[in-house]
Amino acid sequence: MNILGRTLMAALGMNAAISHERTAKFSLIVAVISSFMVGLVLSAILLATQDIYPSLFSTDSSVQALVKELTPVLALCIVINNFQPMLLGVAVGAGWQAAVAYVNIACYYLLEFPWGIWCGMLMGTVVQTCVLIFMVYTANLCLVMTCQALAMFCSSGSRLRKLP
Repeated sequence: MNILGRTLMAALGMNAAISHERTAKFSLIVAVISSFMVGLVLSAILLATQDIYPSLFSTDSSVQALVKELTPVLALCIVINNFQPMLLGVAVGAGWQAAVAYVNIACYYLLEFPWGIWCGMLMGTVVQTCVLIFMVYTANLCLVMTCQALAMFCSSGSRLRKLP
């Protein structure tokens, strides 16, 4: 299964489930847990082969040792970055673009620069994921989507017609 297929399935699943809050939250939980599990499997494979795969990148023993040393951090990044985009997509789809932009600025620019590129990005992603989990968990998804659809309908200039 490729990434595009998974993304399309998650989007269609969320659109189909959005009519009821419980089904919307359930489909979100299923999508996040399945993405998390895929990340765990990939990270486990990476950690299990950390003595073997560095030779694919270089024949230099110092490079291989550095790749092996950084493998746990890479595995953690894979796990976190596998399900964080789903939460981000739900938040943006719910109309919280401004809030997500502020979270991105705070998480990446305030945490990344003091801690360096890799640790800062990892910390920023972890904090952003925690904030997004809180936002999505506490939201009434059905109400958010209904209000968003109503606002789009009203802004389009459409008028409701009286039935004869």
